[in-house]
Amino acid sequence: MQKKFEIPRQVLVEQDLMQPGITSCQGCAAPLSMKIALKALGERTVVVFPACCFAVFVGGYPYSSLKVPIIHCPFETSAVVASGAAAALSVRGEKDTVVMVWAGDGGTFDIGMQALSGAAERNENILFVCYDNEAYMNTGIQRSSATPMGAWTTTTPEGCIKEESKKDIEQIMLAHHISYMATASAAYPDDMFKKFQKARGISGMKFIHLLSACPPGWRIDPAHTIKIMRLATQTNVFPIYEVCKRPVSADTEQITEEWQYTINVFPEKNVPVGSYFKSQGRFGLMTDEMIQSTQKRVDRKWQELVEKAG
Repeated sequence: MQKKFEIPRQVLVEQDLMQPGITSCQGCAAPLSMKIALKALGERTVVVFPACCFAVFVGGYPYSSLKVPIIHCPFETSAVVASGAAAALSVRGEKDTVVMVWAGDGGTFDIGMQALSGAAERNENILFVCYDNEAYMNTGIQRSSATPMGAWTTTTPEGCIKEESKKDIEQIMLAHHISYMATASAAYPDDMFKKFQKARGISGMKFIHLLSACPPGWRIDPAHTIKIMRLATQTNVFPIYEVCKRPVSADTEQITEEWQYTINVFPEKNVPVGSYFKSQGRFGLMTDEMIQSTQKRVDRKWQELVEKAG
């Protein structure tokens, strides 16, 4: 039996690179996610922030709640700014420093997509992280292309409910043939920690998609953040897996993709998606037809993942 991975206690206690007093909303999953990410990456990390919630509550210049260097940049430029920072560090011989973009879904799925696609096509040596709260939360809960079908936002009110499915960002990134792609959640901290450690040791473009609950935007009790994020995985709405590039053999340049689901939820795999939707006020206007359509799509994607992971 494979030994369960756990975050080393010394890392949990001593290696804390995020200071207390951060001004996020109660129950926000983003600060917890950042805390875990920095514990895994260590102090040789530079973080690039486009416009997003975190860019606000990380602190105004010249102050920062993080104990690592940070770079603020315009909404659409995070991937290219990170590429430049990584190139500069390489010229200086600082190859042990990782450059991480920390962007919301707006700065990834939408406004940041052009620069992200370019960096991925060039296989830049950066780690791009999307903490996905599924709307433009910082500016007042507006719809993004990461917003799920049926979700309420200020730009999808009653009578104009979102009818389109969420953009499949994982498939978009995999189409660029990047070195590493993973999904993760702070609701499963050991898995998340391990993936950030792995990403640190991989050369080339890495992309990690984090589910990040937003209590005001999702209309949930802040005390239920972790429970609801776990439910997203237990219903397979947000499956947790990774895809690594590996050589077919030592004597060939041929590359294959290795798929692996890293959180096994088979005991809970029959949990219907409606359980997840009904736990959040933002889905109060969702129709039964939308729930059924989402269930079929979730089941199909999960089956594809199982087949690819063998």
